[in-house]
Parts: sequence; C-alpha cells; structure tokens
Amino acid sequence: MAELRTPDIRTIPRSKAIDDSYAFVRDGYLYGDRRFRRLGSDVFTARLAGRPVTVMFGAEAVGIFYEGERFSRDRAMPASVRHLLQDEGSVQALEGSPHRHRKSMFMQMLEPASIDELVSRFDAEWSAAGRRYAGRTVSLYDVTVDALTRTVVGWCGIPLHAVDLPELGGALAAMVDRAGSFGPVNWLARARRRRVEQWAAELILDVRRGRLEVASGSPVEQLALATDVDGTLLPEDIAAVELLNVLRPTVAVSRYLVFTAHAMHHHPDWRSRVTTDHEMAGHFANEVRRRYPFFPLIAGTVQRPFEWRGRDFEPGEWVILDLYATNHDKRLWSERNQFRPERFERWSGDPNTLVSQGGGDAATGHRCPGEAATIALTTRFAELIAPEPPFTVPAQDLRISLRRIPALPQDRFLVAFAERP
Repeated sequence: MAELRTPDIRTIPRSKAIDDSYAFVRDGYLYGDRRFRRLGSDVFTARLAGRPVTVMFGAEAVGIFYEGERFSRDRAMPASVRHLLQDEGSVQALEGSPHRHRKSMFMQMLEPASIDELVSRFDAEWSAAGRRYAGRTVSLYDVTVDALTRTVVGWCGIPLHAVDLPELGGALAAMVDRAGSFGPVNWLARARRRRVEQWAAELILDVRRGRLEVASGSPVEQLALATDVDGTLLPEDIAAVELLNVLRPTVAVSRYLVFTAHAMHHHPDWRSRVTTDHEMAGHFANEVRRRYPFFPLIAGTVQRPFEWRGRDFEPGEWVILDLYATNHDKRLWSERNQFRPERFERWSGDPNTLVSQGGGDAATGHRCPGEAATIALTTRFAELIAPEPPFTVPAQDLRISLRRIPALPQDRFLVAFAERP
C-alpha cells in the first residue's frame, strides 16, 4: 500500500474509476480512506455522479475548507440530502455577513446556562423513560429519540398541546436516518419533513400573532422574532426551517447516545472512571464522537478563487472534505481504530482535528453551533449509564456496518429495561 504523502499540483492522483458512484455506495464511510491509502495521498480527484470532485482530509484540509470563506455550502450536497438536513434559506446555506448574523442567534440560544437547562431536562426525560419502558425490551435508539424530542420541545418553550410528540420525533429521526438513502424511503422522509415544516411555520405565525403564548426569551420566541441581516423579520417559512435546525440536530444526538452505550458495553472497565471523574466522562464522550461513524463528509463549491499546494481552485469547483477519515487520521490519532478516551487528556484542542460536527470556529464559521450541547448531552448520558444502567443488553447483533450512512448497530441496540416495583 502506498505511503501517504503531501501532494502538489504535479502529484495529486486521480481515482482510476471512470465514475466512483458505485464505489461510494459500496464503501460507505471508507470510500475516501481506502483511496487515500491506495493512492498514497491526502487528496485526490474523481468523478461522482458524473461530476468532477476533489476529495481531501486532514487538519490542513479542514482549515482550507472552513476558514477564509472560500466555499459555499449552498447546493453542494445532493437534493436528497439537502432537503432533509438543511433546506433552502437555512443558516447552513448562507455565507458572509448574512451567515454570521444568523449564526449569532444560534450561539446566543446555546449559551452555557441554556445548555445546562437542556441537560437538566434530558435528565428528567431519561428518568421518565426508565419508568415508561419498564419491563420491556426496546431499541435504545427509539428510546433516546423519544427522550430527546421531549427534551428539546420543552427546552424550546413549545407548549405540549401544540405538538404531536410521537409524530414529530419520528419525522425528525427520519430526516437523519434517510439522508443517505435514495428512492421511495428518501421521498417519504422528505414528505414528512414538509409536513413538519408546515406545522413549524404555523407555530411561528401563532407566536407572532399572539395566538400561542410562550415564555419570554424562549428559543421558539427568539426564532419567531428573528430578523434578517437587514433588520426585517424572517419569513415564517425560513423561521420554521431554523426551528427545525434546533429540533432535528438535538434528536440526532440519539446516535451518539446509542454509540455511548455501545462503547460502555464493550469497554466496561471505563464505567468506574466515568462515574467518578466528570472530566474523564467528557473524554469518553469525545472519543465516542471521534471513533464512531456519524456523518462521513461535508461538501462545498468554491465561491472565491484560491491557491493551495500549487493548484488554483476556481469558482464552481466541487470539493468534498472527508470528516470520517480526518477523525481517523493516523497523523493526528495514534492507534486510530482503538477506543481510547485517555487520548483526550493530551489533546491540544485544535478544532481542525476532531471534526465530527465540522471544523473551524463555531461562532463565525460553519461548525455546528450545537456541538457544545452535543458534548454535554453525551457526557451526561455516559455518567447516567456508567454506574448502574436501568437496562441490560440482551444477545443481539451489535456490529456497525460502515456501508450504511448514517450508521447504527445492526439491531439498533436492543435493551431490556428493568421491572419497576
């Protein structure tokens, strides 16, 4: 196998296939990694779906991708993904001052005190879940989707009478579950999203017109009263999309919670350390985020020309940053495929190395504004299940296929909740 090298314009290799679409579907999360190693390079060119693309990974590539406003995310992903995970007019699709203005709203919404409240609400919902599912064997993924839906709806300040919780939770989960799918299952998830968007738009209008009373300063009120960079009120359909950009990513944390339980099940020696050391519980959560597969990549189109490694990148070029390969880059992570939370005791904190939710600065760039909330929820869940979980793990298929995007254990991590007296 070729040794990884730093390429320049003369040595950037090209994938040998005429088109890599089938290879991407076949290899899943490992599509980039296998070609980086085979070609001995941390960047290569290829064709995907008939379109020329440059694929890259590593801390330097993350810096190029996230810093300097070189790329636009608008329409950089296929419609099957875009319509489920961001949609038109959302903060992810904006650049420059409009993006910074919109992003500041999310950062204010997710200040430390607000995150503490979110975690506190999750504590209560997890305890309630133990009672609700007592004596039953269920998918932990389904349980955490339900608990997180209830958590984020309450945290947002949405009155319970204004929402169908099971339908909302199922639709939000489907937006993530089906983002890597094509055909009827993807179309169905998109149809469910459109219904949720309609509900959210009506909710926003009800708040604006005083027909629905919500707490002053609550996230749902902030979104209802949010303005664009020019000071005008956001159109209700855009405000609805942004409400989904709070609800959906919070429910998506369910994957990390399942992976946390999966890691704890396979590494029981960490239970006592997580139970007694909050900082170590945070390291455990970060290693879950590094080691386990979440979303494999992010794509962008060049919006302003730049030069990198002797090559000119021109507006309109399509570039993919491989997040999974960066989180498993042996130049950054020793024993990259081993689960070792202690590595974070010595981690520099470089935002371009742990990129499960993007790179760069969350306050000004496209890194996920909810990352701190994700870490807090995952850390707390590790602490909740480490000492004495309310469930046992029956025999099942716990393998995680890297061909399925986004990934989950084969049996969705079945758990048997204890009977309650």
